[in-house]
Amino acid sequence: MRKDERVFLIVTAVLMVAVCCVLGLRMLYHNDENVSGPLLPVPEEEVKKAETPVEQVKPVEKVYVNVFFIGQNSNKEEVYKAVNREYDKNVDGSKIKFAIQALISGPKQDEKAKGVYSEIPASTRIIAINESADKVIIDLSSDFEYGGGTDSLYKRLNQLIKTAKRNTNKPVYLYINGNKAEVIGGEGIMITQPLSENSLDS
Repeated sequence: MRKDERVFLIVTAVLMVAVCCVLGLRMLYHNDENVSGPLLPVPEEEVKKAETPVEQVKPVEKVYVNVFFIGQNSNKEEVYKAVNREYDKNVDGSKIKFAIQALISGPKQDEKAKGVYSEIPASTRIIAINESADKVIIDLSSDFEYGGGTDSLYKRLNQLIKTAKRNTNKPVYLYINGNKAEVIGGEGIMITQPLSENSLDS
């Protein structure tokens, strides 16, 4: 083989090796672009968070107050009936205030449909309900004590007393038009205070 042929072959071989190297590097670089890289270890606290079940939100328990109206028992006898009214202290204030407001407002339509009624005159207004650390004063308009006769007056007073005592442990006093009530209505029903189940026994 001539010298110039050997030189040609050597040069050709070198060029082929160079081309292969370049192609190999390009393929390696191209593949690296598609590799997401090594997986990093997940921090232990993140693993614990994933394993910890989501805390279930407890439903808010409903609270009710008792308001006393009049109805009939299973024997068709007239009795004082305690109806439940849903109460929210964040909206409605204290239980006693909410209960007295519900009492004066009277039974709802569905309650009336079941024969529940009130002896408290619809024209009765709440002048004020003042609650302090040691007592509650319920001040009603004079409409509360008039109309309906003696039997009706006893019933409305008992509705008020039962509702008040069921919804507070504090002494409760009844005022009419800003004055402490001692005699109620034209019939002259004597009432002892603070209100209790025995307030009308005199």
